[in-house]
Amino acid sequence: MSAPVVQSAKAYTSLRKKKKWPTYALFFILPAFILYTLFVIVPTLGSVYYSFTSWDGISSDVRFIGLANFVEIWNSPRVRNALQNTLVLTISLVILENILAILLAMLVDKVRWFSKLFRSLFYFPTLLSGIVMGFVWAMMLNYNFGVVNGILSKMGLEAITVDWLGDPRYALLSILLSTVWKGAGYYMIIYLAGLQGIPQELNEAASIDGASSLQQFRHITFPLLAGSVTVCMVLSMISALKIFDQIAVMTDGGPGFETETLTYLIYKVGFGELRQGFGTALAMVLFFIILIITVFQVKVLQKREVEM
Repeated sequence: MSAPVVQSAKAYTSLRKKKKWPTYALFFILPAFILYTLFVIVPTLGSVYYSFTSWDGISSDVRFIGLANFVEIWNSPRVRNALQNTLVLTISLVILENILAILLAMLVDKVRWFSKLFRSLFYFPTLLSGIVMGFVWAMMLNYNFGVVNGILSKMGLEAITVDWLGDPRYALLSILLSTVWKGAGYYMIIYLAGLQGIPQELNEAASIDGASSLQQFRHITFPLLAGSVTVCMVLSMISALKIFDQIAVMTDGGPGFETETLTYLIYKVGFGELRQGFGTALAMVLFFIILIITVFQVKVLQKREVEM
């Protein structure tokens, strides 16, 4: 073996020894690991166990009932209705939030005057908690004294004033629109960062070649935003699947069960109806739904990402 090779091997061995993890580093990790174990791992394992029981969440009577909870979930019309509402909200929110966020990002990116003001105004709704936002929209959409019906009445459009939160035809739509209003600004910031990372020379060259603004967006801007699209769509999908605050404040799952989602149904049956076992089983189902959809979505979206 030649001398340079031997020296390289010795240097690599020496480097590995220097990078050896000291034992005392475990003492710095241990507190965080203990907390993570107590508040994440143990409750998760406990949830798996309780999903096979008929526990009410209060008493010490925890009866193992096997797959009975999951069989009931499979046969329950209420669960199917909640799943349908969840999917409708998720698909609608992912599409509308991302379309609006891209449009806002492009608008803010082109504005030369008061650009920071516009960014702040569009981002402001995301700073509100879901509870506060729900109360604001519930007052705005109130049938008797809400701002929306008040404006319609003053415009002479009393015929189209409706009970936005009490009518099954409009309750889910009201939740959808209020959630889009709250979330679009957050994704706008991500898209804005992506837009500002695209070299302007590409659009300038395309403009010289006679490409219209729409063609530039279709063939240059949007493909180069693929990474941002992947992040925003995954985040908006997970957020939509877990939507809870707005429903709790605005409709309480009503009228009837028309706006119940899986997350809100878990809360209602687990804490309202004292069926913690069934609620935990439903939470397990929701977890796997989110996991499967997220993995599928990431794999599909990453295939179209463009390396710059």
